[in-house]
Amino acid sequence: MRQEFLIAAAVLLLGFAPLVPVCVRGRAIDGLVALELGGGMATLAVVCVAVGTQSSSATGVALITAVLSWVSGLLCARFLDRTP
Repeated sequence: MRQEFLIAAAVLLLGFAPLVPVCVRGRAIDGLVALELGGGMATLAVVCVAVGTQSSSATGVALITAVLSWVSGLLCARFLDRTP
């Protein structure tokens, strides 16, 4: 196991703390930006875990996370446009 990548994943997970108040209390567009940033950070964290544990199944999860975070951002932006 590569400890550096697991430490990097833990540090990336700590980066979610400032995003939560923005998603909860901020304007809708600010929450969308925080959601997109969180999706990118989650993808990087899963990639770090995959490299750190040398797991091929976690690499597939990282790919799925990247695609789904991009699609969820598009869907949120689409429905956000309809909000008065």
